[in-house]
Amino acid sequence: MARLLLLCSAAGLLLAAVAAIPPPEEAARMARYVLHSCDWGALATLSAQEGLRGRPFANIFSLSDGPPGPCGGSGVPYLYLTDMEISVQDLEVNSNASLTVSLAQTPYCRKHKYDPQNPLCAHIIFVGSIVKVNDSEADLAKKALFSRHPEMESWPKDHNWFFAKFNITNIWVLDYFGGLKIVTPEEYYSVKP
Repeated sequence: MARLLLLCSAAGLLLAAVAAIPPPEEAARMARYVLHSCDWGALATLSAQEGLRGRPFANIFSLSDGPPGPCGGSGVPYLYLTDMEISVQDLEVNSNASLTVSLAQTPYCRKHKYDPQNPLCAHIIFVGSIVKVNDSEADLAKKALFSRHPEMESWPKDHNWFFAKFNITNIWVLDYFGGLKIVTPEEYYSVKP
C-alpha cells in the first residue's frame, strides 16, 4: 500500500508538471481539480460568539480530499478539528458553512501573473455543512489529511481532535469571465479532477 501511495505521489508530481488545468467549459472537473490542488481553504461560519453572534466569520483550515497526485482525490473535503477551535464552536450551534478554495494558493496563478481576484485564478465556493465522519470513514479521512499535513499526527492528544468532512450541497465555480457557474454535487462527484 505504501508503495502504491509513493507511485501515485510520484505520478501526480509528474502529471502536475505537464498537465493543464481543465478548460472553462468543464466546471465540475475544474471544481474537483481546484479542491484536489489545495491544502487549505477559508471556512465561513455564522458566529455563535458573544459580540459576533449571527455574523459571518471566516477562518483558515487545512484540508484534503486525498493524498497528492491523480490516484487520491475523492472530492470530499476532510478536516481535522477540535471543539477548542472558535469556528468549531460556531459549527456546534449551526453546522452550515461555506468553504472557498483557490488556485491562488498554488504556483499556477503566480506563474501566469494572475491576481487572486482575477477569474482566471480559479476559485470554488462550496456550501453545505460540517459533519463528523463515522468510524468506517475515519481511516480514509486520516489518510487523506495526514498524507498532506503530517504535522497533524503530533498535535496534542488532549485537544480531542476528530475527523470531519464538508457535506457539499451547492457548488459555485469562478474560473473564467462571465460570472459564476453552478455545479451540482452529482455532477461534481461524477468526474475526476
